[in-house]
Amino acid sequence: MDRLSNTVRPYAWGSTTAIPELLGVAPSGEPQAEMWMGSHPGAPSQTDRGPLNEVIADNPVRELGAPTVEKFGPHLPFLLKILAAGAPLSLQVHPDLAQAKAGYAAEEAAGLPVDAPERNYKDANHKPELICALTPFRGFCGFRPPVEAADSLAALGVDSLKPYVDLLHAHPEDAALREVLTAILTADPEEMTATVTEAAAASDRLGGAHAPYAALAHHFPGDRGVIAAMLLNYVELQPGEALFLGAGVPHAYLSGLGVEIMANSDNVLRCGLTPKHVDVPELLKVVRFAAGDPGVLRPEASPTGEEVYETPIDEFRLSRFVRAPGAAPTDATAPTPQILLCTAGAVRVGELDLTPGQSAFVPAGEKTELSGTGTVFRATVVA
Repeated sequence: MDRLSNTVRPYAWGSTTAIPELLGVAPSGEPQAEMWMGSHPGAPSQTDRGPLNEVIADNPVRELGAPTVEKFGPHLPFLLKILAAGAPLSLQVHPDLAQAKAGYAAEEAAGLPVDAPERNYKDANHKPELICALTPFRGFCGFRPPVEAADSLAALGVDSLKPYVDLLHAHPEDAALREVLTAILTADPEEMTATVTEAAAASDRLGGAHAPYAALAHHFPGDRGVIAAMLLNYVELQPGEALFLGAGVPHAYLSGLGVEIMANSDNVLRCGLTPKHVDVPELLKVVRFAAGDPGVLRPEASPTGEEVYETPIDEFRLSRFVRAPGAAPTDATAPTPQILLCTAGAVRVGELDLTPGQSAFVPAGEKTELSGTGTVFRATVVA
């Protein structure tokens, strides 16, 4: 197995303190948003044998196991991260696999450079993801019932929002949500800026359930994404709770530290809360206009002590081991490749000692034993 040395991404929304506190190091004063663990070519983990993507490429079957290679190809199909949000991320959705393949092929055929700011599809893969809270974690996830959104907008007393309120009372619900989001994203920019400014002031006065939207407006003055976010469920996760975000589900993270795992993709279509490109026609093809509960996940315990976060996809499987003092060693050998990440305490993975924020890559089938006291997250696949 390999101890991993991982890159921390300094995106502007990142917390300046959360990842340094986890690692037990002094903060640099710069935002530290995401620590990547895996073989993504944008920032592959480093090992004593070289970059993890090159290690896997040298002998995919040895590192990943034949079933994984047969099912997903000769590469690690997931990317594991520690995510530290100090400010809101963009309101966004991810495409399904068919949409990603078609969109990527179309942009390649058009000769659009992969790093072009107006590019939507950086690869041909989908990007389902799971976020598990390490600290209290706040965000928006999925559409709430349109009538609830209408009541929230109506309470602001902003005349320019009344047409949206009326639309949200229409049926069927999916058509109402589509029509309102389309109207928000295509409204006159100056008029929308005035609407958001007035709505933010009202949210400040009202507080309570409106407070998260007022906070958004402070970060993104005049951004239409503030109104779009009022169509969504507001969620507060406690440590150990998680959200699964499938294709087409609009979401935005606001604050908190968590373990995030996703299919190995960079495909993001943005709705707002960002200065980056928003492709409204393509976005509306991808968004799934279905209201419902965001579905907070809690881990399901197994006889081995492994607590699993169940999801409907195979590219990743996230679980954790919470080891009590004096607990007997745990056999963590798996027929699939795995990354083991310590988030609390001091644990031993095979011959490697891990402290919070440290991780290891374990090739498929390699004998692996966990000991020590603390919490270890396991990222692997269903092959």
